[in-house]
Amino acid sequence: MKRLDQKRCIVTGGSAGIGKAIVQRFLNEGARVMVGDLNPPDFDGTEYVMTDVGDPDSVRQLVEKATALFGGLDVMVNNAGIGMAGTVTDTEPDDFDRMVRVNLKGVFLGLKYAVQAMQKQQSGGSVINMSSIGGLAGLYERAAYCATKGGVTALTKAAAIDHAKEGIRINAIAPGTVNTPWVQHITSQMADPEAKREAMKQRQAHGRMVEPEEVAAMAVYLASDESRSTIGAIMLVDGGFMAR
Repeated sequence: MKRLDQKRCIVTGGSAGIGKAIVQRFLNEGARVMVGDLNPPDFDGTEYVMTDVGDPDSVRQLVEKATALFGGLDVMVNNAGIGMAGTVTDTEPDDFDRMVRVNLKGVFLGLKYAVQAMQKQQSGGSVINMSSIGGLAGLYERAAYCATKGGVTALTKAAAIDHAKEGIRINAIAPGTVNTPWVQHITSQMADPEAKREAMKQRQAHGRMVEPEEVAAMAVYLASDESRSTIGAIMLVDGGFMAR
C-alpha cells in the first residue's frame, strides 16, 4: 500500500513551485488531490478549483467542493504564498497588507475551514502549513515576509494545541531557500544573477538551494499516518540554515 493511499487532500498554491512538487508526490503516493490556485495546474491527475486564499468565501468553497467530491477531507496543505523584498522603511503599507492577506490570512482561512470539515467527520486529519526559515529568524530585507511567516509559525502551534485531542494534527514546514521558478525569476532581474544565486545557495550549510521535492518529502510524512504523534512541530527542510 502506498503511504497516502486514497487520502483526500487539498493543496493551495499547488500549480507551481513547492506546491506543484507536493501535489505530484502526493499523487505518486496514492492520494486524491484538489488544487486550489489562481492558475490551473499544467499537469494531469488532479481536480482544480480557482481559489483566492485571502478571500473567505473562496477558501470555504474550495473545502466544500473537495469534501463533496471526495466524500471528506484528510489532508489540507496551506502552501500558497508570496514573497517581497524590503525593509520596514521601504515597504509600503499596501504591500504589507497584501503579504498578510496571502501569507497569513490565507493560512488562517485554510486552517479554519479544513478543521471545521475534519471536526464534522470526527475522524481526524492533518493540516500542513508552509512557514519558512524567515518565520524563525530574521532575513535581510525581508521584513514583511518574515512577519507573515512568523505569524504562520505561531498560528500553527496555537491551533495544534486546540485541536490535538480531536485527532487533527497541525504542523508546519520551514524550508530554506528553495530552487523554484520564482527564485529563478527574481535572481534573473538582479545586476549579477549568478552572484545572487550563489549567495542564496550559501545561506544553507550544505551550500546549495533546497529542492522542491525535498520539501514535498516532508509533506508526505506529515500527511501520512506515520506522523500520528507529530503535533505542533515546525519541520525544518533548510539545509542546515538554522543550525548555524
